Amino acid sequence: MSTYMAKAGEVARKWYVINAEGKVLGRVATVAANLLRGKTDPTFTPHVDCGHHVIIVNADKVVLTGKKLEQKYYRRHTGYIGGLKEVRYDTLMRTRPELAVELAVKGMVPDNTIGRKALTRLRVYKGSEHKHEAQKPVAYEL
Repeated sequence: MSTYMAKAGEVARKWYVINAEGKVLGRVATVAANLLRGKTDPTFTPHVDCGHHVIIVNADKVVLTGKKLEQKYYRRHTGYIGGLKEVRYDTLMRTRPELAVELAVKGMVPDNTIGRKALTRLRVYKGSEHKHEAQKPVAYEL
């Protein structure tokens, strides 16, 4: 019995909408990363980009458990000496909740060309409206 290996041209990409309202950030990011990689499909092939498009709505209503809002920081460096920038997650969730969700998903996809390509299929919106109705996305329940 031979093993099925998907080819790049055979991949049928679907569109999914995840409503993040009241859901935990890590759970939403895990489901989104699995859909972006295509791991939910029986035809998943690790070395082929066979993932789907994912739209996450209501990113501003996502929940962080415990004391993460006060204790967790988003850190980046400008490249200059002393250029470390820190933002607490309560500030980040108030000002740019889309970035917080994107960073969570980015941490759960592989750090290679397939993971970088998968992140281009992720769309995150602050409110409940998105502009991808023409693609007929299917609601994905957690």
